[in-house]
Amino acid sequence: MSKVVVEYKNVNIERAEKTVLKNISFKIEEGEFCYLVGRVGSGKSSLMKTMYADVPIATGEKAQVQNYDLLNIRKHHVPYLRRKIGIVFQDFQLLQDRSVEANLRFVLQATGWKRKDEMAARIEEVLEAVGMTNKHYKMPHELSGGEQQRIVIARALLNKPSLIIADEPTGNLDPMTGIVIVRLLHDLAAKGHCVLMATHNLQLVEDYPARVLSCGEKCLTEKF
Repeated sequence: MSKVVVEYKNVNIERAEKTVLKNISFKIEEGEFCYLVGRVGSGKSSLMKTMYADVPIATGEKAQVQNYDLLNIRKHHVPYLRRKIGIVFQDFQLLQDRSVEANLRFVLQATGWKRKDEMAARIEEVLEAVGMTNKHYKMPHELSGGEQQRIVIARALLNKPSLIIADEPTGNLDPMTGIVIVRLLHDLAAKGHCVLMATHNLQLVEDYPARVLSCGEKCLTEKF
């Protein structure tokens, strides 16, 4: 029986005192890949940000990620929640003044890793998972957009998260490179990660089918 990683029940999300999404209910289980679609301003990013407590939930019966209750989460628990979530950004957000390896080491150190040998081994593992072991010494500006996004996915994997949130991960990539990234995210779901990917690219959704949640009219609906 699969474990439920994300569960929302009758949740309302507000930004600047305006309702973004209302009465939304859904579950996502481990090993599941799920697309999140909808127009710009439909609430996709706001919904994703509630999952790592960057946007507070206004009201709801239940809002849980892992074993964290987002309705009542304490501020000092937020960093621990975020360690269980891998976040993949559209604009990469890599540190430009240091190498790929140093970018990854920085995250491990920031999340409590101490031993150099364990950090080196974990960096090797995540780079291998995204096919980038030969790029560890490169600076971000020396990499293509697709290579940078692979490094971002490697960074998201560092703390072995059960949930990976990918917000328009192919938005700044050419179509062929976008396909590579989507395949990689599908592969990660097949290995047991729960993956939620926001996208405008409905062609990718059609070509690489999975469950689809759609934001629109302040509601969240499931498309079949």
